[in-house]
Amino acid sequence: MCEDFTALTPDVMLDAVEQALGARLTGLAQPHHSYINRVYEVQAAGGERLIAKFYRPGRWSRAAVQDEHQFLQECAAEEIPVVAPLALAGSTLHETNGILFALFPKRWGRAFEATSEEDWRRLGRILSRLHIIGARHDAPQRLVMHPAASTTADLAQLRAADVVAARQRADFFQIGTEILELITEPFADVPLQRIHGDCHRQNILERPGEGLLLIDFDDMVMGPPVQDLWMLLPDHMERSRREIQLIVEGYETFQDFDDATLRLIEPLRAMRMLYFLAWCSRQAQDPNFALKFPDWQTDAFWRQQVSDLRRQLEVLRGRG
Repeated sequence: MCEDFTALTPDVMLDAVEQALGARLTGLAQPHHSYINRVYEVQAAGGERLIAKFYRPGRWSRAAVQDEHQFLQECAAEEIPVVAPLALAGSTLHETNGILFALFPKRWGRAFEATSEEDWRRLGRILSRLHIIGARHDAPQRLVMHPAASTTADLAQLRAADVVAARQRADFFQIGTEILELITEPFADVPLQRIHGDCHRQNILERPGEGLLLIDFDDMVMGPPVQDLWMLLPDHMERSRREIQLIVEGYETFQDFDDATLRLIEPLRAMRMLYFLAWCSRQAQDPNFALKFPDWQTDAFWRQQVSDLRRQLEVLRGRG
């Protein structure tokens, strides 16, 4: 079983894709930027461009990836603008040298930028349609975005990894614990469902003549729908009232939005801050990690994290 991408040479990748596709490729193997997975653009002999996505070993189980693919296929069947994996020989998921991979049709588009009130409403409409599909079934193998589950696990991961700089450790975990205690109660009785999970603007494309396209469901989770709204905002909730109002207006074209869940926006921001640090701690042994995060584990890095978390704690307390 391969534990990393060492064995995934261009020849291995192309051979695996040809076998799954049942057709010859031209030899094009253009890598796309992706830190977690390995993503290549390839071309079939007939000229069709495809995206081959190789999932990082050990990150998701086969069942977890299949949960993602199932969601995408359901959305595509209802004409939600997503890019669903190709079903080849009855399966969307394939394997080579212990590495799971899938093939997707190539879709072009430009990065989306909201420049008008109608653009914000468009975001609301596409997310509402996505969430209607997401609520139909659970994703039992995906992460649960809830403080008692994911944030508790993130803090435990950081403790176990022992990566926080010694001089910042006590303050960091004290603040992290206070945040966890403060944000857990607001999640009581909040319904969780399949959502995108990482819905920032870089994961939304504008396709001229067609509209918006949602991409990269790699971080799909079971979570509150408001998670997919807040990451699109230009600032903290208090300074983004107009934008969230417009998103909700668009959202309610297709279904009601629970305004009470807007109280989760700043807790979710705190959760993402801790999730990112826990994610870093899991990636730190990767050879490319030090290049991307050269100050990781330095006192200056963790001093900044403590400062950022303390500021977010004040926001949660209504004083930020």
